[in-house]
Amino acid sequence: MINREWHLLSRPVGWPKSEDFALVEAEIPTPREGQVLVRNRYLSVDPYMRGRMSAAKSYVAPFELGKVMQGGAVGEVVESNAEGIAVGDHVLHFLGWREYAATDAKNVVKVDPDTAPLSTYLGVLGMTGLTAYAGLLRTASFKEGDSVFVSGAAGAVGSQVGQIAKLKGASRVIGSAGSDEKVKLLVEEYGFDAAFNYKNGPVGEQLRAAAPDGVDVYFDNVGGDHLEAAIGSLNQGGRIAICGMISVYNSTEPVPGPKNLARLIQTRGRIEGFLVGDHYDLQPEFVAEVGPWVASGALKYRETVVEGIENNLEAFLGQLRGDNTGKMIVKL
Repeated sequence: MINREWHLLSRPVGWPKSEDFALVEAEIPTPREGQVLVRNRYLSVDPYMRGRMSAAKSYVAPFELGKVMQGGAVGEVVESNAEGIAVGDHVLHFLGWREYAATDAKNVVKVDPDTAPLSTYLGVLGMTGLTAYAGLLRTASFKEGDSVFVSGAAGAVGSQVGQIAKLKGASRVIGSAGSDEKVKLLVEEYGFDAAFNYKNGPVGEQLRAAAPDGVDVYFDNVGGDHLEAAIGSLNQGGRIAICGMISVYNSTEPVPGPKNLARLIQTRGRIEGFLVGDHYDLQPEFVAEVGPWVASGALKYRETVVEGIENNLEAFLGQLRGDNTGKMIVKL
């Protein structure tokens, strides 16, 4: 029995290349006292992982060269040396990018596959869902009647932001996406009031057409021209929550900031970045409110599922390119 796992061999410069990584065969670890051995069933790939491939100082330690990478995973316990967790239990943990993981029981959370599909604990009911919930309701201080603009709106976080805003009484929800097919999905399935393909023209012009009365809240997953456009359309007292800036993650040169920041003086606008890790106190409230929406179909979600550990790297690169609709998941 072997354990296949992905190692980072060198720190990518610009767009990550296959030679920066290696799929390595290793022994299946033996759990120590107080640990469990998990056979991973689903792995998560997320944009923030690109930052961990760099040695630059950030909010989380970089991946170590020559060692297995990490990420969200959900799987089945196949061996347990810990009280309270039995063989056959399903758990969520953060030792992804591998087939088997041994970890302390305190680092896993039990999940119920009968309540929701296992993969949803990595997406709509997991970290990405909590990111949408906390960023919209706490960081952006959303209130009923707000007009909301979401970039990367067909992704795992963005699609949930728009739907939560609608369910909470937004006056108008606008989304941007990278294809006409995704634009159609946002309007017809997710219930956005308007959406546009940012590749079809200047973002600022398309946003003004979609939100002629401006926006009160902008949830930023993209940065760049989207952030500048949102500042240009921000209403008085508007709030901008910075979740991610995927448009600049692979840049090799410093990226200039928005040219219209002075408009925040006129609008008394606010920009605030956030990390989901600062908002885990909202988890019970999030599950209690969003879980029934998911169960009833009031909140819809999509997953893009890639099969096989050998395709984990390609799945990661795919979500950087925007190949996914909804959460990108690797099924083992």
